[in-house]
Amino acid sequence: MSYTLDANVLLYASDDASPLHGPAFEVIERVARGPEIVYLFWPTIMTYLRIATHPAVFARPLSNDEATGNIEQLLSRPHVRSTGEQDRFWRLYRDVAQDAVPAGNLVSDAHIVALMLENDVRTIWTRDRDFRRFRGIKVHDPFENAAELAREILPPY
Repeated sequence: MSYTLDANVLLYASDDASPLHGPAFEVIERVARGPEIVYLFWPTIMTYLRIATHPAVFARPLSNDEATGNIEQLLSRPHVRSTGEQDRFWRLYRDVAQDAVPAGNLVSDAHIVALMLENDVRTIWTRDRDFRRFRGIKVHDPFENAAELAREILPPY
């Protein structure tokens, strides 16, 4: 089974001032360990880089080297994939847009959903409830229940 991460998971993991930093960091450690196939779509990566390095968003923004280094560490894992738009993207985006009628910030969510569908990825790990507006995908909020998250990430040995 494969899934994708939304930028907010990456951002919480990089922002040690966030109350969700610890659980998000554990999610990233799980991703790094594998073996599940994880997709990091280019729009997600670019959003992460834009926000993590922005001094108006992070109290202590990352340097470009730190932010790109974080992405490179994930992309170096054999089970982490990156991809962008391919031949079916526009048709899938139009289908998604016709159904959800995205506007404003929802356009970028529709973009991610179309990439998911194009790559047969059906689950996104995100805190963003807007993704629940889209048909054909499953939204998993890894922060919804901290006890459940701890069991998922740190199984008993």
